[in-house]
Amino acid sequence: MSYADDDTTGNFVGSFPKGFGYGPDENEVDGVAAAAEEKPRILLMGLRRSGKSSIQKVVFHKVSPNETLFLESTNKIVKDDVSNSSFVQFQIWDLPGHIDFFDPTFDSENIFGGCGALIFVIDAQDDYMEALSRLHSTVSRAYKINPKIKFEVFIHKVDGLSDDHKIETQRDIHQRASDDLQDTGLESVHLSFHLTSIYDHSIFEAFSKVVQKLIPQLPVLENLLNILISNSGIEKAFLFDVVSKIYIATDSSPVDMQCYELCCDMIDVVIDVSCIYGIRDDGAFDNQSAAIIKLNTNTILYLREVNRYLALVCILREDSFERQGPVAGIIDYNFHCFRHAIQEVFDVRQKQELGSGHLNSTELVHSNGIASKIQ
Repeated sequence: MSYADDDTTGNFVGSFPKGFGYGPDENEVDGVAAAAEEKPRILLMGLRRSGKSSIQKVVFHKVSPNETLFLESTNKIVKDDVSNSSFVQFQIWDLPGHIDFFDPTFDSENIFGGCGALIFVIDAQDDYMEALSRLHSTVSRAYKINPKIKFEVFIHKVDGLSDDHKIETQRDIHQRASDDLQDTGLESVHLSFHLTSIYDHSIFEAFSKVVQKLIPQLPVLENLLNILISNSGIEKAFLFDVVSKIYIATDSSPVDMQCYELCCDMIDVVIDVSCIYGIRDDGAFDNQSAAIIKLNTNTILYLREVNRYLALVCILREDSFERQGPVAGIIDYNFHCFRHAIQEVFDVRQKQELGSGHLNSTELVHSNGIASKIQ
């Protein structure tokens, strides 16, 4: 697995472009450019030195947070094409903070017209008045070009702030940004705010929320996870892209940050062990990948592969799980039903991309029969 930057066009990363199986990767030639253009586009914007490039490097290139201290300022558009799994497929454009992309010399229709989400990064450790002014002008002009854009605000570098200061900063930025939009008659524009830092899991959790909004199958996936946990004695379940540690779906219960961090740490452990002792050397999952970790809090972390770069990670109580007992057998059976349902979701998506599938999410949940199969 590798990622490459290209200053003019997004490179197509062929880690899991089409198939759901475990065969060798195939390099695509025909239709690559068209496929890249059809993917949702995420724009990273903000003032210079706000942390945009650091976010991209840490989340999608596995760069250590400390190494980002040596990154130079971005001087031109950097495009990344992310294709880690069957559902995590999108483009990321890192836009330099000193350039006005609404200037007539730029094709703003092309930049913002195909945009699925716009992430505006604000440095919480700096005076953010100028950033708020740029945020307002960016949102108001981008909204006129593409009203369907999801606007996300990352209040970044909060690792250096106290808990009270974080809350106060978020409240102040939220209030000022909302007032600015209301004053210009754009109260219908919705901004989502996230406190983020590259030194903890908050940036991965925030990016998960952004990516989920670009996944049309999200209601189906959430419904399948709800059915799975309600019939398996599971407390919480995440569907992870193991490469980026973005969770593309979870059940409807609230996400506890500590649980999410535990699941991320488990994925790191499994990949590290797989790279050392496994047959493959790229950390990829295969159809035998599974792991069980017992914590000293009588909690079980349970991981099963779904496909080469997609994994189900569950949290359950020890008394609900005996590895050799009947409960474990039920969980295994239910998981296989769940994986089969995910396969059907993926198949329908491919048919829709080819123009031959028109099954909506509600029909899919009933058609795959998982509710009757899971016990």
